Amino acid sequence: MILLSDIGQAFGNLRAQKTRTFLTAIGIVFGVGSVIGMMAIGSGAKEESLRFIEQLGVRNILIDSRQATSPQEYQQRRRSSPGLTERDMRILSANVDAIEMMSARRTLRPVRVLPKPSRDLPDLYGVRPSYAPIHSLRFAEGGFFDDGDDDRSAPVCVLGETAKVSLLGYDPALGKSVKINDTWLEVVGVLKEQLMAGSQSSGGSMQDINNIVYIPLNTFQYRYWDTGANMKDDVEGIELRLRPEANSIEVAKVVTAVLNSTHRNTQDFTVTIPAALLAQQQRTQTIFTYVMVAIAAISLLVGGIGIMNIVLATVLERTREIGIRRSVGARRLDIVRQFLTESVLISAGGGLLGIGFGFFLAWLIARTAEWRTIVTTVSVVVAFGVSVAVGVLFGVYPAVKASRINPIEALRYE
Repeated sequence: MILLSDIGQAFGNLRAQKTRTFLTAIGIVFGVGSVIGMMAIGSGAKEESLRFIEQLGVRNILIDSRQATSPQEYQQRRRSSPGLTERDMRILSANVDAIEMMSARRTLRPVRVLPKPSRDLPDLYGVRPSYAPIHSLRFAEGGFFDDGDDDRSAPVCVLGETAKVSLLGYDPALGKSVKINDTWLEVVGVLKEQLMAGSQSSGGSMQDINNIVYIPLNTFQYRYWDTGANMKDDVEGIELRLRPEANSIEVAKVVTAVLNSTHRNTQDFTVTIPAALLAQQQRTQTIFTYVMVAIAAISLLVGGIGIMNIVLATVLERTREIGIRRSVGARRLDIVRQFLTESVLISAGGGLLGIGFGFFLAWLIARTAEWRTIVTTVSVVVAFGVSVAVGVLFGVYPAVKASRINPIEALRYE
C-alpha cells in the first residue's frame, strides 16, 4: 500500500511538470536506444562472420597460388618452384594422415557465354566433386556432379545463384543448357546464395562468389584452354577437409612445411585456416562490441546526470512541501522514498521509450546502411536494467539531501 501510494504521488508530481519530465527522460531514451542499436549491429556482424567462416569450413585448410605480378617474377619463381600442381596434392595425401578429402581448383574467365548474361560474365571453376561437401554448399535445385561425371569429362555444370538468374532468369534451370566459350553444358544443380566476403581466386581480387559456374575438373582440363594462363600455376587452389579429431592449426603447419619442401621455400602460395580466422574474428568482434556499447553508455550517463540535476532542482522548489510533510510525521525514509520513486519512474519510462527507439534504430541502420542487425533479448534486458539502475544511482543523492532538510527551516522557506 505504501509503495502504491508513493508511485501514485510520484506520477502526480511528474504529470504536473510534463515538459520537464519528458526532457529529463530524453537522455535515457537515447541512451537505451543507442545501446540496443549498437548491440544489434554487433550481433548481426557476429552472425554474418560465423556464417562466412562456416561456409569456408572450420575443419578446412585453403591453399591458394600467388600469381606473379610480372613475367620476370614468374620466370624467377619457375627456376626453383613448379608452382601448385596436382603432384602437390598427391604428396599431401601421402604424407598428411589428417586429410579427409581434397579438391583442386582451376579458374577461367570466359570470352563468350550463351544465353547472353544480364550482368557480368560468370567465372568458370573446375573442381572435384568433393568441393561441395568441403564448402558445405547448399542447393536450391538439383545437386553437384559426381565422380562419374568427372571421370568421363561430362559437359555438366552447377550454377551459382547470381549466374543462374543472369543466364536463365528466375524459372527452374535443371536440364537447361548454357554455352561457355565453345562448349554446351547441361545444368545439373543451382546453388543457394552464398555470403559475399571476398574472393577465393588467386591474386586476391574481389569477385561475386555467386556468379560462378562450376564444372568437373577433368571437363575443365580436356574441354577448355585458358589463353591467359601463361603466368598461372597448373592448379590455382587446393581445398582440404580435415578429419574431425585433427587440429587445423597444427595440420596447417605440416602442410606448409611439406609445400615449402616441394617448392624449395618459394613463397608462391598462401595457406588460410578458417578456424584461426574464426578465433581472430571473435576477438575482434568482442572488442568492437565493447567499444560501441561503451560509447552508447555515455548517453545513459548524461541522462543520469540530467535526472540528478532535475531532482535537485525539484527538491529546492518543494522545500516547503518537505517541511510540511516532516511536521505532520513523515520520516526521513519517507522523503527519500518519495524522491527516489520519481527518479526511478523517469528512468523506467525513458527506458521503455528507449527500447522502442532501439528497435527503430536497428531497423533504420539495416535499411539504410544494408547491415544485418539482430536485436537480442539480452541487449533489451541489459539496456533497460541499466536505465533503471541509473535512475536509482543518480536519484539517491537528491533524495537523501531532501530528507536532511531541517523541517523548521523548510517551513520558513519562501
